[in-house]
Amino acid sequence: MDTFGLIQLAELIYEYCGIDFFKNLSSLESKISERLKELGLSCWEYGGYLRVEPKEWDTLIDLITVNETYFFREENLLEEFQKVILPKYKDRTPNNPLRIWSSACSSGEEPYTLAILSEETGLFETGAVEIIASDIDKKVLEKARRGLYNKKSFSFRTMPKEILDKYFISFGDDYKVKDSIRAMVDFRRVNLLDENILERVGEVDIVFCRNVLIYFDTKAINKVINSLYKVLRARGYLFLGHAETITGMNTGFETIYTPSAFYYRKGERH
Repeated sequence: MDTFGLIQLAELIYEYCGIDFFKNLSSLESKISERLKELGLSCWEYGGYLRVEPKEWDTLIDLITVNETYFFREENLLEEFQKVILPKYKDRTPNNPLRIWSSACSSGEEPYTLAILSEETGLFETGAVEIIASDIDKKVLEKARRGLYNKKSFSFRTMPKEILDKYFISFGDDYKVKDSIRAMVDFRRVNLLDENILERVGEVDIVFCRNVLIYFDTKAINKVINSLYKVLRARGYLFLGHAETITGMNTGFETIYTPSAFYYRKGERH
């Protein structure tokens, strides 16, 4: 495949959503090769095709993003969220709900997990917790909205049986998330590099942005973190993946360390 065409495509992808393929062009090539054959286009021609057929971006994003996730991922972090963070917001009401943003929700396992954990605390009345779940990939958002997951899928690898029985309904070969949990989650398409994230999401108290920054370079990470800082209310909390850190980046976030996890709280910028 034409290396120059690959570089051009990597530049377009980077500008569009911040995912960095410049050091791994072979991975990009493997992800798009079948699509190029299907269209009968070279990599160079495909760059032009994206400009005249912007809907093709939906297909490309689905090809290049990794949507592997599962319920109750990174249990230590979730335990901290449930037992330490959520009680801080126990006075919230439907008129002033706790707003949580799952900013790269993929097929929905994370936001539904957060909804279940909130319910399990018994601290909140119906409507007092609102979860905004977003992703750049339209295809996985459609799956997430349905709330249907194959019984044999990877999604349930760490699902406690009592939680499965309580919050899911058997639906043929699938388990379906109960309507009471689905009603807590509002799915939206959001590009984390958009300038108008605050308008798309609104102010929130807690952000989950896990296993996303590993695909970005430093410039894109700074842009995303700056956006997350803006949407978070004062002293709000940010949860990243266990392999991601912004400590020492002068982002305005304070790092909170516990024996089993670390996360961030919005501080004052100097």
